Amino acid sequence: MGNLILSGNVFLAPLAGITDAPFRILAKRFGADLVYTEMVSAEGLCRGNTDTLRLLYFGEEERPIGVQIFGSHPDNMAEACRVIDKLKPDLIDINFGCPVKKVVQRNGGAALLKDLKLLEKIVSAVTRSTKTPVTVKTRSGWDQKNIVALEVAKIAQGCGASAITVHPRTQKDDYSVKADWDLIARVKKEVNIPVFGSGDIFTPPDAKNMLDLTGCDAVMIGRGALGNPWIFSQIDHFLESGSQLPEPSLEERIRICLEHAGLSVKEKGEYVGLRTMRKHMAWYTMRMPRSKELRQKVFTLETLEDVRCAFEDYLLLQKNICETV
Repeated sequence: MGNLILSGNVFLAPLAGITDAPFRILAKRFGADLVYTEMVSAEGLCRGNTDTLRLLYFGEEERPIGVQIFGSHPDNMAEACRVIDKLKPDLIDINFGCPVKKVVQRNGGAALLKDLKLLEKIVSAVTRSTKTPVTVKTRSGWDQKNIVALEVAKIAQGCGASAITVHPRTQKDDYSVKADWDLIARVKKEVNIPVFGSGDIFTPPDAKNMLDLTGCDAVMIGRGALGNPWIFSQIDHFLESGSQLPEPSLEERIRICLEHAGLSVKEKGEYVGLRTMRKHMAWYTMRMPRSKELRQKVFTLETLEDVRCAFEDYLLLQKNICETV
């Protein structure tokens, strides 16, 4: 993609409120070949909003990294890229896929799939404003009557984008609707730029199946990485060997969860860091025995040390239960 060469083809998807620096660092440690920031508002960057600017910051250990932006005004999107370029990310990604109400009400994200002329102006403005490789992420369309992913891919290619990610659900679809991988395959056949596939990848065989069935150049993992950052190393191993790594033990899951919590506290301080971790701890513990009681306890704790002690007590209890049985 432009002057960016990646070592592999398993990526962490940009997820608002989730893919902060601590999560990205963990994903990289487990082998993610490319990570993204949370979605960043172009208008917020143009206004110099402190909270928006904070979303841009990343460390060298997170490279290669993409910054994902959204907005509905070509000039603002171009100006945002000039702000972003000062931090020298490895790529800039334009979001045309976010289905969230507060984003689409501002004509951002997936709302632009209803106005391809404006979408084209945005892609053109962004690619002209930066020498950083530009990529595009899109949903299949606004609804099932308006599937436009192929048109978006051709616009992106024509405007100089270096790659496109296709999440084959519409804005109106919820996650109970199966992702239409056939659409990824159709896009791949029609454009010359790299095509990344996203949607319904929760296991290593899922990733291989998407690559094999669609011919896409890379897979992007979103929900499948929640409470499961080791999925990247599992996929890499499966693609290389055809065999699956064992799932982490209960002790290992908790160790990784606590490592994540430590990174969050280091980045944001104890008060904010632990509160940010609550959703992650819910995902990490989801399939653990007696997890509800564990979550009820750790969610009330105010220090990282108390959280560590709570998990240690939990492990001891589970060990005693197993020995009794």
